[in-house]
Amino acid sequence: MAIKVRIPTPLQRLTQGKEEVEGVPGSIMDLITDLDKRFPGIGERISEGGKVRRFVNIYVNEEDIRFLKAEDTTVKDGDEVSIVPAIAGGTNRNA
Repeated sequence: MAIKVRIPTPLQRLTQGKEEVEGVPGSIMDLITDLDKRFPGIGERISEGGKVRRFVNIYVNEEDIRFLKAEDTTVKDGDEVSIVPAIAGGTNRNA
């Protein structure tokens, strides 16, 4: 059983349109490093300097890694990882 990694729509152009790819066991940073080797450019959009970018949320089995061990959170076969870019914007209707 592999690790299932869900790729957000904005990053699917780097994964040849795949919305789901397999990942490797280890820490979240190990997973990101492996993804970047297979899908060049994805790593820099998710992380910087060994940390997950602040506007990217990563969930392991629906739990936010910020409330687990952050980048040191480990993943194992059978886990599901979701990469979710933060969404911002909108308008001030009162302006």
